[in-house]
Amino acid sequence: MAYHVIDEARRCLQCKKPGCSRGCPVNTPVNIVVKMLLEGKIKDAGELLFSNNPLSLVCSYVCEHEKQCEGHCVLNKTGKTIHVSSIENYISGYYLNLKQSDIPKPTKAKVAIIGSGPAGITIAIILAAKGYDITIFEAYDKIGGVMMYGIPDFRLPKTVLDRYKQILLGMGIKIRPNTIIGTGGGLSIDDLLRDGYKAVFVGTGVWKPNNLRIKGESLGNVHFAINYLKNPDSYDLGKKITIIGAGNVAMDVARTALRKGGRDVTVFFRRTEEYLTASKYELEYAKMDGVQFEFLKSPVEITDQGVIFADTVLNGDKTEIVPGSEKLYESDSVIISVSQGPRNYIASSTQGLELSQKGLILTNEYGGTSKPGVFASGDVVTGAKTVVEAVNVSKKVAEAIEQYLESLEQ
Repeated sequence: MAYHVIDEARRCLQCKKPGCSRGCPVNTPVNIVVKMLLEGKIKDAGELLFSNNPLSLVCSYVCEHEKQCEGHCVLNKTGKTIHVSSIENYISGYYLNLKQSDIPKPTKAKVAIIGSGPAGITIAIILAAKGYDITIFEAYDKIGGVMMYGIPDFRLPKTVLDRYKQILLGMGIKIRPNTIIGTGGGLSIDDLLRDGYKAVFVGTGVWKPNNLRIKGESLGNVHFAINYLKNPDSYDLGKKITIIGAGNVAMDVARTALRKGGRDVTVFFRRTEEYLTASKYELEYAKMDGVQFEFLKSPVEITDQGVIFADTVLNGDKTEIVPGSEKLYESDSVIISVSQGPRNYIASSTQGLELSQKGLILTNEYGGTSKPGVFASGDVVTGAKTVVEAVNVSKKVAEAIEQYLESLEQ
């Protein structure tokens, strides 16, 4: 691994206007980091990566590198792009193992972070480093949000999140697991503001599965993808499994199901392969793992025996069902993977918090909501996005929260 990383680093052309950085949502200074590594300054390189993106190690595993840094490398034109992900992974992993928690005791205002997903962790780290007194409220027993409960271990080792927990605790950040804020929990945002939190950040993600609105979705052989990925070992899916969906989550579910005993796992999609929203690499991995695909099939009804699909045809941008083409595709279990939306725990218990028609929290470009002192970013604002996109926006929101808190002192 080390020799591979050094070989990759040595191939870097040290471009004056690096395309890899421009292609990265958080503008990771790849060329500078590579230069530091080759000069024997790996700790400095790790510090630079971490300060630019606290979740750099996570991103080295789960980013769509082929669309971002590696896809914009000038050497990509020759088909020999530098494996930036491997370099970032090596440096970030090394740095987090050495990182010392030398943050002094908090001296500034209390800030509540609701949700410990990518957005919440990013903002917690940034504000804690500046002296703010941070408490994270997490609805589940472990931190990480979608990184813990929505991304399979074979894509993101959960030991990585254990390391982040130790970093958070070492920075003096307090964590309250198994604590729901809002309806169904014992606390509300107004309770937090009452108890001295000068700002509240909401980064609760999107955990409510969308459904197909067809007959049969309540049957016992039907499951939702986001629920399945939380704890696949609690499911008995049988051997023949149908998955309805086209994104990276559908690929994660399919590959997980194969690893958990599935023998015949098929992804069904109502359009053709080029319309799949899953990344190229995730699709390739799914095929390599043995996932089967059926295209131009639209679900009509779910039964105890499987799913009735109709054939479809593309008419421009529209997908049309072929009359009379309905057919039962038998399976032991069906998993629906058609994205997800936000739960309304917080919105239903917080007056003055405006939402979109989809139930997402409305904010300005800096994460400010309609309720003074309350900020939000991540999937609960944008809908399901990538980890690095959440980090990018959350860096700006952290700055806005700091400015807001400073204004209270004036």
